[in-house]
Amino acid sequence: MAVTKAKKAEQIDKLNADLQKASSMIVGTFSKLTVAKDFELRKTVRAAGGRYRVVKNTLASRAAEGTKVGEALKGLKGVSSIAYTAGDPVILAKALSKYVDDNPEFSFKTGVLEGRLISQKEIKALATMPSKEEIYSKLLFLINAPAQRLVTVMNAVGRDIAVVINQAVEKKKFKEIVGVVGGTSTAAVNNQIIDAGDPIVDNQINDERAEPTAVNNQITD
Repeated sequence: MAVTKAKKAEQIDKLNADLQKASSMIVGTFSKLTVAKDFELRKTVRAAGGRYRVVKNTLASRAAEGTKVGEALKGLKGVSSIAYTAGDPVILAKALSKYVDDNPEFSFKTGVLEGRLISQKEIKALATMPSKEEIYSKLLFLINAPAQRLVTVMNAVGRDIAVVINQAVEKKKFKEIVGVVGGTSTAAVNNQIIDAGDPIVDNQINDERAEPTAVNNQITD
């Protein structure tokens, strides 16, 4: 049954409304694709955040006029299908490339990446790139890593000081200060607090008094 002009116009308008939202597209072709394989392909595209349609070349070309993906649909020959997305094009390229590897009866014709026409080779290259989500995760890690290291180092320094003080208390290295009056100097009082005769305590205290360079090296490593 022939499709009326009114029906064709309706199909063009509907497809145009979809393509207006798309920023990236992969145009494919196939031969002897079974119903089961076709269902699997559609499921693959949906899982990647895209939409999939088998289209008539002239109808698709007219529907894509004025859209970002219009260039890819000009002058198509033979059987054509389109997978398009307004989301991450890398995820779509990865999904379809995996499908092509598993199903050689399906292949790529051309594609569009953010409004720019790309070749079959570039579609394959796109599929090897990290997704936007992976890039954002790595970027956030790089941003947060120095702050996390700084907190870790500062916490470690605090814990070390607490350990030293606790050991000094347990070994009764703090002397009672009784009758400190008048002319007793601050230095004299300080000398009574820590018994310098214990090398273990002295070494741990000296470690905490090390130059800031040691801590800075931990932060920047």
